[in-house]
Amino acid sequence: MTCLMFVRPAARALAVALSLVFVAPTAHAQMSLSVTGLRQAVAEAAARDEDLAAFYRERSFEGIWTGSSQIAQARRNALLSALSQAESHGIPASRYDVEGLVQALYAADNAAEQGRMDVELSRLLLRYARDVNTGLLNPGEVVSLIKREVPLIDRRALLEGFMTAASPSGFLRQLAPQAPEYTRLMRNYHEMQSMIPMGGWGPAVSGGRLEPGDSGPRVVELRNRLMAMGYLGRSVTVTYDDAIRGAVERFQSTHGMTVDGVAGEATLREINVPLETRMQSVLVAMERERWMNIPRGDRHIWVNLTDFHANIVDFDRVTFSTRSVIGAVGSDRQSPEFSDVMTHMVVNPSWHVPRSIIVNEYLPSLRSNPGAAGHLQIIDRQGRVISRDGVDFSQFSASSFPFSMRQPPGARNALGQVKFMFPNPYNIYLHDTPAQDLFGREVRAFSHGCIRLDDPFDFAYALLARQTSDPVGYFQQILNSRNETRVDLETPVPVHLVYRTAFTSVTGELQFRSDIYGRDALIWDALSREGVVVGGFQG
Repeated sequence: MTCLMFVRPAARALAVALSLVFVAPTAHAQMSLSVTGLRQAVAEAAARDEDLAAFYRERSFEGIWTGSSQIAQARRNALLSALSQAESHGIPASRYDVEGLVQALYAADNAAEQGRMDVELSRLLLRYARDVNTGLLNPGEVVSLIKREVPLIDRRALLEGFMTAASPSGFLRQLAPQAPEYTRLMRNYHEMQSMIPMGGWGPAVSGGRLEPGDSGPRVVELRNRLMAMGYLGRSVTVTYDDAIRGAVERFQSTHGMTVDGVAGEATLREINVPLETRMQSVLVAMERERWMNIPRGDRHIWVNLTDFHANIVDFDRVTFSTRSVIGAVGSDRQSPEFSDVMTHMVVNPSWHVPRSIIVNEYLPSLRSNPGAAGHLQIIDRQGRVISRDGVDFSQFSASSFPFSMRQPPGARNALGQVKFMFPNPYNIYLHDTPAQDLFGREVRAFSHGCIRLDDPFDFAYALLARQTSDPVGYFQQILNSRNETRVDLETPVPVHLVYRTAFTSVTGELQFRSDIYGRDALIWDALSREGVVVGGFQG
């Protein structure tokens, strides 16, 4: 397997060599460059790119990389160093061909070639900035339900910022996401890479279920695997003792599984996932972080679909968490990924049934039985509740059905007794539910796309605590009125619906979840086509 290394020795040596070569003009370069020829070459090379052409035009086509000045040297060496270390971000260095670039720089011994190379360095700067700042991929082209606008960096502003930066290397370092999660993912990936030359996590555990009290060679396999993965300290036991049980419990907890300390079929399947496969998940998570290189809000709501939890996060720490139910696995019910802003909650909400549910689920029943779904009101186009008597529902198709449907507020309302609104074109929100039994399951994908909360009242209290001294009393008073009531949040809260099969805790502990919708597999395939690989670490 081709290795992915943080800093390739050859690339590092090239950066050092250039630092020496460009202290003064190269031996192959003319001692007196033709300024006119250089500018003409820059103009011709930049003409193919509108942003580059405009940038250089404003500078009268002067080069920003050419020459032996201290700042020109610093810019060249900063870029070459960044390109040669791109793999530390999971970005293949082959995208930039650093060795070929260095050779071309050495060979640029006349004004025309130096002008062309000046523009080429600017072009590579733009490409590297795009890759490390907002990712290699367009997410919506890989997975249609990722409804996320990537915050593309302004190319002209980037060039101007780099040109005026006091520290070119510092400027380039700041291009990568500065979110703590990105840094933690990189650190964990680095540590995982360092294990590959040592055999990774070792052999998989053979056979079936293991539980406390068992002993023998298979327990030794489990022990060794847990030790290599960092869940168990040094041990020579051949018995499934309390230490191994505790290690299994820690593994189950960090993989979102039911914690029982027994290495059953599901637990062993996860334990036996290869190190390289887990590293792929981390690389995908890093790409996803680049897509979200935006301010998330000092306080925000973070819903990781794969984790089946909704969290309130304050300054990178989870201050409230509740279990959630997400959209079912079927392609028409999966929850989308996007970010928006929660502006209000509705206490004692009505449920306005989505058109897709009306025509696909209720209309077929109404055709054969007008009294079907009797808990729902039938609403005409004037907003009036109509009687079902005298309506021949069999005459309507999915496209011609002229009514809407609504469930009034109540304890059995499909939305429960409160919903949390962040208005969006996908009609997705967080809400209560009367179907509480679903929250006891390990995998909770049953909704039509919206996010159901296990503890919606406590969620509401946590949000309202910022604007009232008695959030419980305030909420309960509105709830007990039984009237549908909108409650605005005085300070709207950003909401991020994300999908991470690899993520970290605030302490840096790496966690994994199942790729329930298969989205990360698609992203990894796309990254692979871009040249991203997993391999060993060489310092």
